[in-house]
Amino acid sequence: MELEERVRSVIRDIAQRRNNVTLGEIEWVMEKLSGTYTVRRREARHGVLFGIGGQRFMVNNHNPGNKQVKSYSVDDFINAMIELGWYEEEQNE
Repeated sequence: MELEERVRSVIRDIAQRRNNVTLGEIEWVMEKLSGTYTVRRREARHGVLFGIGGQRFMVNNHNPGNKQVKSYSVDDFINAMIELGWYEEEQNE
């Protein structure tokens, strides 16, 4: 259970900042989830295409010299984690 909490914590951290996220952070989460799900990773022209469970998302890099990914790619990653039950968005009331 300790690993599960660590994964949830990293996902929560990524979701809260959405900018300045690196491909390595997303790959770390995907690697840890590969024990539970079938994870597919394919290099693409401008990033990496991931598949996990029934979810697919593309992680695009800003440019080849920068390891940060585009914020909309982080949003796609977070949406996939929501669908899989690994993250819940906090409701502002």
